[in-house]
This record gives sequence, structure tokens and C-alpha cells, in this order.
Amino acid sequence: MTGSDIANFLGLKFNGGSTETAIDEILGAIGQPFRYVVTPNVQHVVEIYEQGDALKAKYAAAWRIYCDSRVLRKLAHLCGSKLDVVTGSDLTARLLERASGLGLKVGIIGPSADDCAILGRRFSGLKIASYTPPMGFIKSDAEVQKCIAFILDANADITFLAVGFPQQETLANRLLEYPEARGVALCIGASIDFLTGKQQRAPLWIQNSGLEWLHRLLSDPKRLAKRYLVKSPKIFGLVVAQMMNPRFRS
Repeated sequence: MTGSDIANFLGLKFNGGSTETAIDEILGAIGQPFRYVVTPNVQHVVEIYEQGDALKAKYAAAWRIYCDSRVLRKLAHLCGSKLDVVTGSDLTARLLERASGLGLKVGIIGPSADDCAILGRRFSGLKIASYTPPMGFIKSDAEVQKCIAFILDANADITFLAVGFPQQETLANRLLEYPEARGVALCIGASIDFLTGKQQRAPLWIQNSGLEWLHRLLSDPKRLAKRYLVKSPKIFGLVVAQMMNPRFRS
């Protein structure tokens, strides 16, 4: 599959391709009208169905939808769909590396100034503009407007929205309302935490086995137990429904 190929699964239109082809497409969109990229995992797909049309529309409006989950890929295979995996964490790391080599300007929303300083030392060719909104900012239109104003003023080539799901998708979608916005935004969750050392990713063999979720659960069971043991298993009911009716939509 290439980036232009579409695989329909559980109501989402996933783009194909590898991490490198995704990066090439993103770099090719620099300077063009604003667009954004999402990388849904199992939890995101379940939430999309539970929260309904408003959240689904934010995903439908994304320029690219890449599958972040090897579990999703396996489940899609059972339904006759082929999903390529482009994880948000790998995409973020490689894109920052490429952007650094090109001397690009990046905007970062979410992480602290100290975290962004660590990134600046690791990717020394980057020009970084960062802003850290307060917790719960998405509930305040004034705070959302501050984020939007910062992004528009920064005019970065690439913007990384690292304020958690679904806040980052909501912010990205709001930016479509501004015709002066340019470049590409990526909704990346905790990806920068892996680069700064705040969180540790699973070893590669665990990632490749599709058990990275278990590694994350064991690393922070109190915070993640509900996500992985209560919320995410609901994906199986959605998959069964699609297998019984390929036109299934919630």
C-alpha cells in the first residue's frame, strides 16, 4: 500500500504506506494550506464509536489517517482489510530527525519548555516554537484561541500537537477554520515523552509482537488499567459487528 491507498475499517479510512513514505508526504505538504494527521489506536477507535458523530467527523476531516496499532492491523485482517502500521511515536521521531536535517521550524503544543529544550539539544537543526496550555484548556474557548493564535503566529512548517486524545484532534480540527493557516499538524499524544525520556517505549521485539500495550500497562497500571482492560476490549464487539455486516456503522 502507498499513502494514497485507502483501507476502510470500522468506519475509518486508513492510509497506507510506511513511516518513510508518510514523512515524504508530510514534508511535501509544507507551505500548503493547513492539514492534519491522526494515528488512531484501539482505544481511539472505541472512543470514536462511543462519542459519536462529532469525534468521528474530526477524524474524517484529517488529511491522513495512519494505523498506530498492530492489534488493529490483525483485527482488520480478520475482516479482509489490510492496514499498514505507522505508529505515532516512530513517525514523530523520524520526522523530527528529518526536519532537523532540513533546518525546519516546528511548533510544539503541550510539552514543557524544559522538554522542548531537550528536543532542541537532540535535534539541533530544528527551530522550535513551543506553547504549554493549562490542563483542561480544551473546555475554555479563550484558552483554545490562545493555542490557535500561537500556532498561526509561529507559522511553523510542522506542528506537533501533544495534548492528548481527543483534545489534540479537536484543536487540529479547529485550525481548519483559519484559511491563513499553513503546514501540517500531527496529533501525537505522548510521543515526545518517549524522546525526552519521561516514558520508556517497549523493546522492539515487544512492539513487533503487538504487545506494546501490555508493556505500557505494566509500566503504569494505576493510570492505564481502565484504558487497556475496560475500554480497549470493546474493540472486539465492533469487529464482530463488522464481520457480520461489512456496512456496519455506529
